Amino acid sequence: MDIKQILQQNNFRFNKQFGQNFLTDSTLLASVVADSGITANDVVLEIGAGAGTLTRALSKVAKQVIAFEIDKNLKKILDITLADCNNVQVVMGDVMRYSMEQLHDLVGNKPFKVVANIPYYITTPLIMRFVEESNLVQSLTLTIQKEVAERLNSDHNCKDYGAITVAVQAVADVEILQVLGRELFYPAPNVDSAVVNVVFRRNKFDIEDSAFFRKTVKNSFAMRRKTLVNNLMNAFKLTREVAEGILQQMGLPATIRGEALSVGQFVELAKVLKNSVL
Repeated sequence: MDIKQILQQNNFRFNKQFGQNFLTDSTLLASVVADSGITANDVVLEIGAGAGTLTRALSKVAKQVIAFEIDKNLKKILDITLADCNNVQVVMGDVMRYSMEQLHDLVGNKPFKVVANIPYYITTPLIMRFVEESNLVQSLTLTIQKEVAERLNSDHNCKDYGAITVAVQAVADVEILQVLGRELFYPAPNVDSAVVNVVFRRNKFDIEDSAFFRKTVKNSFAMRRKTLVNNLMNAFKLTREVAEGILQQMGLPATIRGEALSVGQFVELAKVLKNSVL
């Protein structure tokens, strides 16, 4: 199936607003699906069906694929490319406008996996939605901007380490599966991509209050050039004495910055901090 020819025959025009960059190589698509760990028992939520190339590859392996596509101009393309895929349901709409309850209903309120080649501009909000709101999602296999993948997979004391790193790694294991050069996409984007696998382990750490933990992490990185003490003082209205006392209780120096704390230390910080401010 020549995707480029089908797009041209149907006078499809790429919309920069939707960040459309399609993968068309069947061998590469098959490797992405294999990396995702999808089996014949899995229900898959695909975000950004595009021309249906990844959707087709997923349909050959998964029990069911529910594919979202925001660009209505791609409907006639998908009607062609997915005509023989009986286990695929295409939803023409913006996944970000659906509540998590609605998404759970679509997958039958059962465990599911997400696989997507997503527009770069929705990467962070999309990931955080599943991190914060879904208790049914098992994994995310995402083709995203290489720099964002490196941020998700970073370790503390590295420049890429930030709030999203901690938030994701606190509840999941992250692995970069492969790096994809920009030339592999049609049309080619301006940056390279990477396939990252996020496998959820909700009990990875003993997080007593998820909302307070996320607040602690977010504010610890609020001003990266400032020390952790200063960030905690600003966010939680603490005196310097109290803020420094919290770090001392954890055996940390008063001059430490947020990026120097491991994920486990952030879990401990949130517990100690909550006992001090509430």
